[in-house]
Amino acid sequence: MTDTDDLLRRIVTRAAADNEDLPAPVSAEHLFQAEARLGFALHPLLARLYREIADGGFGPDYQLLPLLGPGESVVTEFLARRAASATTEHPEWPDGVVPILSWGCGMYAGVDCLDEDGQVLLFEPNPYSGGSWAPCWFLDSTGLATWLDTWLAGTGWFEEDVADRDDVPEPQPWPQATDRLASSA
Repeated sequence: MTDTDDLLRRIVTRAAADNEDLPAPVSAEHLFQAEARLGFALHPLLARLYREIADGGFGPDYQLLPLLGPGESVVTEFLARRAASATTEHPEWPDGVVPILSWGCGMYAGVDCLDEDGQVLLFEPNPYSGGSWAPCWFLDSTGLATWLDTWLAGTGWFEEDVADRDDVPEPQPWPQATDRLASSA
């Protein structure tokens, strides 16, 4: 069993414990349709989450979005944000970053599908004051597997029980934000 297989096994156990009505996993055709609409492949671990565990409905707090809509989904949110970015001098959303979870108040967790490790980013619109959206992008985790491990361990910055602890790393500004947003224009 690989580390990824073990991680998926632990996620299945947690997801089933947290949600009795977990959606079914997506089919290969459903995944193919989603990737065709996105214009790129999902990060391999993210694709496995949707193919082997469920079509969203598990994960931290508000839980992963479904892959395809109707309504709020990974694909619909990505396409809407990219469309809005295409009509402005300062793009809000970089290409290749799919929103996987809404934290509320316009905040999203996103996976960089163009990054080998699938870094997890936090989009937090409150720092926006006009011009570039780069100050609104934060690196939450250097990889999706690490982010998921943090959730399973209950040690993420987003966990209510750890909010007052000093040893919990908070998301830091995403160093690639300016370049990635500029290349998305």
